[in-house]
Amino acid sequence: MSDSLTISLSGTTDLPPGKIAAIVTSLEMTARPPVKADPPGTELLSLEPIGRDDVERYLAIYRGLGERWMWFSRLVKPVSELRAILADPAVLVFALRHEGRDVGLLELDFRVAGEGELAFFGLDDSVIGMGAGRWLMNRALEFAWERPIQRFWVHTCTLDHPSAPDFYRRSGFTAFRRSVEVADDPRLGGHLPRDSVAHHPVIA
Repeated sequence: MSDSLTISLSGTTDLPPGKIAAIVTSLEMTARPPVKADPPGTELLSLEPIGRDDVERYLAIYRGLGERWMWFSRLVKPVSELRAILADPAVLVFALRHEGRDVGLLELDFRVAGEGELAFFGLDDSVIGMGAGRWLMNRALEFAWERPIQRFWVHTCTLDHPSAPDFYRRSGFTAFRRSVEVADDPRLGGHLPRDSVAHHPVIA
């Protein structure tokens, strides 16, 4: 979200019509946390790499997981840029698989020297409650800390699942920054259905 807006340090600030805003919480860890066991029943989960030639599959997973939370940053990015990201050896992207289906997304970004970013982490409703989140986070931490990094970080926002911040804290992350992001409403630009994310009404 790149549009700037002056935010008062207290009180209420109106947004222009057509804009959305999110409160972003950034979290980090500077050492590998204690290893947590994979939950029982997750033995059938697996990861499958997604490469530059899998843009359509990547976007299908991204949209399927994120539409209800208004994920849109990848939807507005030119396909050529997305293909370059997927092809970058410093970016790891995986589909979470269960019973022959794509049911999750894990994207790790190591393009900044000495650090890693948990860029995208999402699960389909069909595997929530079976320990898939812990299993996938365990894989994320393994991939991250096998690299020569000093910092692993992630950000979540009020457009995401409300339990995300607590899940990240239980995984070993500590919150270090809160900010406000403002952007054009992607539903008005045709990137998401107009009737999606009904709990954040469109104001045109």
